[in-house]
Amino acid sequence: MPRTRYRWFIVFLLFAITVVNYIDRAALSYAIPMIQRDLGLSPEATGAILGAFGLGYAVTTLIGGFAVDRYGARLVLTVAALLWSLSIGATALAGSVAVLYAARVLLGVSEGPNFPALTGAVSHWLSPHERASALANALLAVPLALAIGGPLVTQLLGWLDWRLTFGVLFVLSAAWIPLWYFCFRDDPSQSRHVNASELAHIRKVDPGVTAAPHAVLKSWPEPGVLGALLTNRTLLANYWAFFVFGYFLFFFMSWLPSYLERKYGLNLASVGLFSVLPWLSAAFLLWAMGRWSDHLLKTTGSMRISRSWLIAGSQFVAALAVVPVALTDNLTVAIAGITVAVASSMGANAAYYAVNVDIVPQRAATALGIMDFAFAIAGFLAPAITGWVLNLRGSFADGFLLMTVLALSSVLVVLLFHHPDKDREKAA
Repeated sequence: MPRTRYRWFIVFLLFAITVVNYIDRAALSYAIPMIQRDLGLSPEATGAILGAFGLGYAVTTLIGGFAVDRYGARLVLTVAALLWSLSIGATALAGSVAVLYAARVLLGVSEGPNFPALTGAVSHWLSPHERASALANALLAVPLALAIGGPLVTQLLGWLDWRLTFGVLFVLSAAWIPLWYFCFRDDPSQSRHVNASELAHIRKVDPGVTAAPHAVLKSWPEPGVLGALLTNRTLLANYWAFFVFGYFLFFFMSWLPSYLERKYGLNLASVGLFSVLPWLSAAFLLWAMGRWSDHLLKTTGSMRISRSWLIAGSQFVAALAVVPVALTDNLTVAIAGITVAVASSMGANAAYYAVNVDIVPQRAATALGIMDFAFAIAGFLAPAITGWVLNLRGSFADGFLLMTVLALSSVLVVLLFHHPDKDREKAA
């Protein structure tokens, strides 16, 4: 019997909602100049509102990982998408700083479980040698959403106003919910679209590399499991590296439009166009490095090579790339440096996720929730610290140089402590 390929439709559904997820969270960065004028926001208030997402996100990305392991990705992601659709609708209706701030916190709260759910779904729906590729395909949504989101949101802002723009985004978010609920099942064996051949492929075990979970546990993680996830050196190194990646991502996602507008005097439409190149480059590199990671794992059998080296190398390039951006007044140099920094920092994104599945496949969502908690803290700190520095010195240079220091620290930590081949046995 020919093998069905329904697992890749599941990856597409995860890709689709992640596109919506990131367009929703990034839209405020393009609308914020209009909102500043309407609501009279100071730079500090703007930074606080941009960072408010991270506060809500930090709470539920951690709890969301536990919830996915307990209740499954189907229910958790359905409820999450419903709530963040409502938060986007609330943003459209915001008439004060307080309401806007609350709406952003709610968006963070409701989007928190997205990536734990994505990881949990991939851990049960994909075979070990397909996981990094599948994660890369799903996570490709992040840079693509930010690439198309700039022109899309700026065009909507030009045609409509910021309130109607968020109304359109509300409709797009809500439309995905029934598709997910009726097409996805937590266990592929429960899906009528998966035949025996595909199920056998998904559950194929390669003990020399990593194990494939054979059942969805649907239970809360035990204290011993949590202790292992919080003391395993590879996972701890992975959490720190992902925090640094998150700082880069949220810095550029939150402040890139304002940076281009303030530093180089670009208008809103030009900002949307200039922001496309960095995110499209990141999309290509993320896709390529995800496939490369699985290829290296298959040919070498080493997770140190296929995961750790990719993370350290990409962070090192990102660290170097932001230095000329901090020192230049030339738009071409700035865009080139930003493009390299964004693409390289995001290139190994699938490897970060795959490490959780490699080491603790049965509790991948919980491990991802902890990792994403660090990411959420970065989501609060990057916009807020940048807003504080701007208010203090009126320059983005210090913010870029701080990113260099963070990325170099990540490289050092990964080279010293990131050993997934050795540490997966300790966490098993």
